[in-house]
Amino acid sequence: MTTRTSEPTAVATRALAPDLARGFMLLFIALANSHYFLRGTSVLGGYPRDGSPVDSAVTWLISTFVDGRAFPMFGLLFGYGVARIVSRQEDSTPRSVRRLLWRRSLALVVIGSLHALLLYVGDILAAYGVLLFVGAWMARWKDRSLLLTAALFLVLVSLPGGESSTISTDPPDGALLPADLLTMVVERAQTAPYIALLGPLGFMCPFAAGLWAGRRRILEQPERYRALLRVTASVGLGAAVLGAQPISLMLAGVVRVPDRPAQELIGPLHDATGVLGGFGYAAAVSLLALRLGNRRGSVVNAIAATGQRSMTCYLVQSVIWTLVFTPFLLDLSGTLTVTTTALLALATWTGTVLLAHQMHRRGHRGPFEVLARRVTYGRRVRAGRVQPS
Repeated sequence: MTTRTSEPTAVATRALAPDLARGFMLLFIALANSHYFLRGTSVLGGYPRDGSPVDSAVTWLISTFVDGRAFPMFGLLFGYGVARIVSRQEDSTPRSVRRLLWRRSLALVVIGSLHALLLYVGDILAAYGVLLFVGAWMARWKDRSLLLTAALFLVLVSLPGGESSTISTDPPDGALLPADLLTMVVERAQTAPYIALLGPLGFMCPFAAGLWAGRRRILEQPERYRALLRVTASVGLGAAVLGAQPISLMLAGVVRVPDRPAQELIGPLHDATGVLGGFGYAAAVSLLALRLGNRRGSVVNAIAATGQRSMTCYLVQSVIWTLVFTPFLLDLSGTLTVTTTALLALATWTGTVLLAHQMHRRGHRGPFEVLARRVTYGRRVRAGRVQPS
């Protein structure tokens, strides 16, 4: 067997659904991350409790449809993408494929660690890198093993977990809102490795399911899996909405905060149904892509272009959070409300969509996508083509 490494997929030949899903979900990532910067006289689950009725309504919307639902979808798409990378290495030995994935893992860990240290301590890129280090072995597992692994970790996140299952009442800490540069470096250097090493446990279920789905190209060929996608979308999104209500109504102030034993039940319920919701969102976007067919307007193309540059756009979001919320910069964490922060997240996402669309029209990939591909494949990637370096 030869060890030749196949090239990454050119932009012109990429399927719409995965890119559209990534682009759309970056809006949810912005909504999910930004409210954790807010301060208030009382904080519950990352939301100030002293807001207006409009803030309560926005809190209910985000905690029902976004929190714990966007990241599982990205985990699914991450596994899906890894499966597609492996499928393109048919002429390579298993060892060379693992090395290729480990190089990508290293790129994610390095970029994510710098991101966590300099911009946003809640980085997920390093966690994905750690997950991929293990996932390089999983990529060759049999389907049954992947599905059993996904089911096992779904059960694990459903179990009451003591202190980790209770609803946090802590305000933003020094790692999230550092008072100065020294505090930022010290606090984040302690917190970031913890997130990078434990984060993969929460992503394992969608990652394994994504590997399985990627082998079958389910999101790229929705016409073949229409029934499966419809069931997944309806059941997954239905479970996500219903399973979120105990937490969402509590965070919105509609019902009182329950005692600790009840919190240890409803917390895992919110997380587990969020994983199903991530699957449901991916299926729904795939069905939307099928319905659109070749009728792609400028909005769809722009969101897909954002998905093609998801790492760059994700990092741009963190630049905005750093400028707006850091105490020694604009320091608006005590000024903005849940509603105005959601509007900021929407504006930030819209800005990245416009930026990605312009980059697409000019034939430029995102700089961090180019870097990751350069490390992974050892080639220079430009305008959808791979050129030997």
